[in-house]
Amino acid sequence: MTVDADAVKRVSARVEELAKDFEPPTFEHVPHPDAALFLSAIDHQTGYSEPHMVDGEGPYEGSDLLWALGLRAERRAPGALTARSLMGVPAEAIAAVFRAGQDNLHDPLRRAKLWDDLSKGMLKNYSGQAEQLIEASGGKLAGPGGALVRLSEFDAFADPLRKKAFLVCKIWERRGWLEVSDPESWEVSADNVLMRLALRSGLVAEGDVDGVRESTRNAFRQVSEQAKISPPVLDDLLWQKGREDPDLIGNEAGDLSEPPRREGVVFY
Repeated sequence: MTVDADAVKRVSARVEELAKDFEPPTFEHVPHPDAALFLSAIDHQTGYSEPHMVDGEGPYEGSDLLWALGLRAERRAPGALTARSLMGVPAEAIAAVFRAGQDNLHDPLRRAKLWDDLSKGMLKNYSGQAEQLIEASGGKLAGPGGALVRLSEFDAFADPLRKKAFLVCKIWERRGWLEVSDPESWEVSADNVLMRLALRSGLVAEGDVDGVRESTRNAFRQVSEQAKISPPVLDDLLWQKGREDPDLIGNEAGDLSEPPRREGVVFY
């Protein structure tokens, strides 16, 4: 699918305006690299139906609620979000930790399998420590031995467009745990929020989910270059401001929505 050059120019100008008062998240609430790794691994299709307060803060919904509940469990039992704690974790335990009132996390069994696979691989290859994976990457995101490739060996991070892998690397970098030596390898994630923005603004044309995801990523790469905003910061800006405003960067293409996700996948 091609990207509309005029739309790129128009959206880039809009993004520059939006970025003037935008502060990207620092992720200071994430206590250690393993917490970022294991929560990113199950950050998909939460299934929560409404917002909830967590320990007097919020309200949180969707992905934010999942993270708030997971980090609460880590605060209550330090080390809970590590490979040694999560290998073989039962689905019932995940369901209990991530329940909010009467609202339940979608498919805890699948998430238990993802955590078990990730835990076993981390223990086998990195002594169960995310710091060792980061060190083994040598600061590289892409290429042989880079963090993205190493993460892709686990089922939770097998998405060919690496949405979750980019998420965890972004958190690691913001927290100072990963010093990226190839920043040109950053990509904007192409999740449901960004695909909807890209479609409605006319950046990309309608199609199946794989085609729209690829086009969305390519379009926002061009926007990133024209607006001179790094892909991870652009990703944060569009997701935070655009999840409640589908017309954030324009609605020239009309009332379009993202294509349905493929059945059985753990990424969009």
